[in-house]
Amino acid sequence: MSQYGIQSMLKEGHKHLSGLDEAVVKNIDACKQLSTITRTSLGPNGMNKMVINHLDKLFVTNDAATIVNELEVQHPAAKLLVLAGKAQQEEIGDGANLTISFSGELLSKAEELIRMGLHPSEIISGYTKAIKKTIEILDDLVEEGSENMDVRSKEQVVKRLKAPVASKQFGQEEILSSLVADACIQVCPKNPANFNVDNVRVAKFLGGGLHNCTVVRGMVLKTDALGSIKQAQKAKVAVFAGGVDTSATETKGTVLIHTAEQLENYAKTEEAKIEELIKAVADSGAKVIVSGAAVGEMALHFCERYKIMVLKVSSKFELRRFCRTVGAVAMLKLCQPNPGDLGYVDSISVEEIAGVRVTIVKNEEGGNSVSTVLLRASTDSILDDLERAVDDGVNTYKAMCRDSRIVPGAAATEIELARRVKEFSFKETGLDQYAIAKFAQSFEMVPKTLAENAGLNSMEIISSLYAEHAAGKTKVGIDLVGGLCKDASTLQVWDLHVTKFFALKYAADAACTVLRVDQIIMAKPAGGPRRGDQPAGMDED
Repeated sequence: MSQYGIQSMLKEGHKHLSGLDEAVVKNIDACKQLSTITRTSLGPNGMNKMVINHLDKLFVTNDAATIVNELEVQHPAAKLLVLAGKAQQEEIGDGANLTISFSGELLSKAEELIRMGLHPSEIISGYTKAIKKTIEILDDLVEEGSENMDVRSKEQVVKRLKAPVASKQFGQEEILSSLVADACIQVCPKNPANFNVDNVRVAKFLGGGLHNCTVVRGMVLKTDALGSIKQAQKAKVAVFAGGVDTSATETKGTVLIHTAEQLENYAKTEEAKIEELIKAVADSGAKVIVSGAAVGEMALHFCERYKIMVLKVSSKFELRRFCRTVGAVAMLKLCQPNPGDLGYVDSISVEEIAGVRVTIVKNEEGGNSVSTVLLRASTDSILDDLERAVDDGVNTYKAMCRDSRIVPGAAATEIELARRVKEFSFKETGLDQYAIAKFAQSFEMVPKTLAENAGLNSMEIISSLYAEHAAGKTKVGIDLVGGLCKDASTLQVWDLHVTKFFALKYAADAACTVLRVDQIIMAKPAGGPRRGDQPAGMDED
């Protein structure tokens, strides 16, 4: 049978979807499904999802970025939303859920407009106008005096950290945000804009509870010291990346031994050589040796003799962080270190936490470059979730170092935006106005979802919020505990302006991108192993 039309042009086995019903509505449908998944996890009362990925690893979390990462979304349009969420997670570290849920909401409103007979391009132009207007209004809603903030004042930092941390761990935000604030302030450089997220580490230990969590100025290594010396105070540290052992030579040689004395002397020279090397390190004043690879038995013996503490750090990234903490330079092979290459620690000791022996490296005085948050909880999944909360907190701190403006949280901002954008839509002529009105309605998703997740009546809450805002109280949001509408400034719920700005911007961009598609042409999938599959036994690196 001879094929005609587009069939004759493409290879057999391809799929071709075009037109409103097939392409646009199907795309919107896939995105709606994805945002339905993440939406119930929005806000402090968000539900947890249990995701089991292809490697049988279990995730129990309400962190949207983790959920969509592990879901392995196949549909190309829904992937755009996932990418928008990832961009938000990498840019700000918080608000990925808002991005995905909001763009899903925008698309479902767009579907209603398409059913009414609007053309997608009119919807796109309406949405573009609306997001421009939204960003203008968002600048108006910024709390006065919040643009100049002291990033080293704990009280101001905690005020801004509470909302992002509460959205992951509701009810424990007080403890967690003060921990995160302490850890971040300790490592904040002279110019806060250069704050490095990698300098706040997280160490997780099973057992205990949240009240056992602490912040350590310095690093926590999950290894035991090798020798019998388990602690050192105010010590210099030598770091050897290549291991502390006799080095094998490049060339092969044969040694002919005639008598017993020669055999004895042969072994002694090796000992003398190692002793000489270790003594050189000891003479340089180093009391602690950190090795990046294996430590030989004999080298260890001489280290004991010279009362040197020996640590082995096998991961090279961990070794770099260790060098940053103590201010040392890693040397490649065992030799006498220059005084400039040595690091310094206030105290280094092996302690036992929850049955695990760990080495705690502390650097109290001076420019501290790494701090560690010790997390304790009863199960692995709770620990992972706590770690995500801390992560979000640290990323928010980085964002507030760049731009510390805040807007009222607890859905107060969204309702105000909805109200003002709705007013803006009445001023527009042409078909755009319907799209702008729908854009304004989409903002209601946030208070509605927050109320529903907390088990409140969303209709009542939204109407009373509108009533309060119409009366000019622009900071009124939802008090999730009391189930009432309250002023966000008395609740002390603030969101960062940057988080909202990027979340709404990415969401609108993603929604417009999906609406711009009118045909989907999928080639026949290639045979052979799929690109994502790795051969068995392969590592991720």
